[in-house]
Amino acid sequence: MSVVQIRAIVAVITLATCVGRANADFTFGEPVNLGPVVNTTSVEASTSTSADHLELYFSSNRPGGFGDLDIWVAVRPSVTEPWGPPVNLDTPVNTPYVEAYPSLSADGLTLYFSDLYSGTPRPGGLGGADIWMTTRASRNDPWATPVNVGAPVNSSAMEVSPTVSGDGLILVFASSRTGTGGPYDLWLSERSTVHAPWGAPVNLGATVNSPTHGDLECSLSADGLALFFASGRPGGLSNYDLWMTTRKSRQAPWTPTVNCGPFVNSSSTEGAAGVSADMRTLYFDSDRPGGSGGYDLWAAAIMPTVDFNGDGTVDTDDLVRLIESWGQDDPSVDIGPGPWGDGVVDAADLEILMSYWGQEIPGPDLIAHWRLDETEGTVAADSVAGNDGIVTGVPLWRADGGQVGGALELDGACSVVTEFVLDPSDGPFSVFAWVQGGAPGQVLISQVDGADWLAIDAAQGTLTTALAPAAGRKAIPPLVSEAVITDGNWHRVAFVWDGITRALYGDDALVAEDTQSSLASCTGGLNIGCGKDMTPGSFFTGLIDDVRVYDRVVRP
Repeated sequence: MSVVQIRAIVAVITLATCVGRANADFTFGEPVNLGPVVNTTSVEASTSTSADHLELYFSSNRPGGFGDLDIWVAVRPSVTEPWGPPVNLDTPVNTPYVEAYPSLSADGLTLYFSDLYSGTPRPGGLGGADIWMTTRASRNDPWATPVNVGAPVNSSAMEVSPTVSGDGLILVFASSRTGTGGPYDLWLSERSTVHAPWGAPVNLGATVNSPTHGDLECSLSADGLALFFASGRPGGLSNYDLWMTTRKSRQAPWTPTVNCGPFVNSSSTEGAAGVSADMRTLYFDSDRPGGSGGYDLWAAAIMPTVDFNGDGTVDTDDLVRLIESWGQDDPSVDIGPGPWGDGVVDAADLEILMSYWGQEIPGPDLIAHWRLDETEGTVAADSVAGNDGIVTGVPLWRADGGQVGGALELDGACSVVTEFVLDPSDGPFSVFAWVQGGAPGQVLISQVDGADWLAIDAAQGTLTTALAPAAGRKAIPPLVSEAVITDGNWHRVAFVWDGITRALYGDDALVAEDTQSSLASCTGGLNIGCGKDMTPGSFFTGLIDDVRVYDRVVRP
């Protein structure tokens, strides 16, 4: 039974319009195809890399194997050089049966894999598909004859997709054994030492597993705190997506499963996750356009969110934020040793932060950024997504007059109009801007047919927002702060919604907040410098600079 066939058995085609976001303390980079040296017109799937990132193991049914999926390995002399031509592991690892889902131990001396079969299983198993292991004395020695991992890991049901933690003490796999909710569930087995037998597997439960859809093709991070896997459950972008769950420690419960989002998933099929030993790269297979044909191997960077205050640069402000949370459980700055953190802010997080010191960090969660640094013209460029704004009226470009480079001076009769950027109801987001001037009743940023995101209260001249839940029996009033921003000084203002609380910030300090579990949906474009209805009194008079929109929580 091939990887494609097993997906067809467990997948239920479910298209959805809303996809949950992964954790706010890390994001994924743009996926990159591993190229024609590794990929072919055949199937390439299920990867595992060595701890030094110089060996890439995967399964493929390309020519030159034993007739079905075999395990292959590609090597390279350094992490800066491309992968070399893959080599079949040959006998005794590969056979005329199916070998797939390799998982390499941290020392590179043990390789776990599973056999899928169509007809007769690989001899020596317990039935169905089993998990096997092979060893070698050194990385220069050949692999020994594989042995069956045996009970209680294997059973008469199907056990596939093994993945081990960096210390070799945790094994996660997918199984169709009795007690599963869907066609496959994810199970976890532990042992006290690498020489001890595996303990009785435990189902990861309803928080992780779907009650009706198959969950398999998993990969456990080296620290054992993040688990990536493929599933056909509802809420994805296609019939098969990559999902993930994390936990703060090995004793803590797994968090509810979330979709890895559109940076990894697409309208095509994504599966067979494989997270690198350094926890900085997510490998997966996909039949998306841009490959060599069939299923190809792709890689996406896993990037920690190190720009804690959202100003675009990793600097002293971010360091202060980390120090303020030292020794605490603060997910917003807990970025090490894996990007998902480990439940405490300590030296591991400091090391990660300092590796980005002084760098500009746009990040994929920054979905729009109008620098407003132009010197002339009617276009305000979006440096992130190309959602350039059109300048209306006759404003003045102040090349040296901004707080971050140049700025745009508005005269109460002009603004910047953009296309759709974000629907406030989709999930947590943040919007920032530098402003100088203004008067009561004027608006800084609004959404056409929606709400005034950031504005100046007509009565007090203080920062306010009209973003609120959809109108019901009782309209939710605007959130009004006591922060005066019309005093002629520069102020950095922000609105942040975390899915529970709407909050206003002035000069990086929280100035107002309340509890709102939802925001009204809107798909209109943005107005920078006037209200949602563009009424004359809502046009801003003053300087505006460096407008940013994030699809995550950014607390300044």
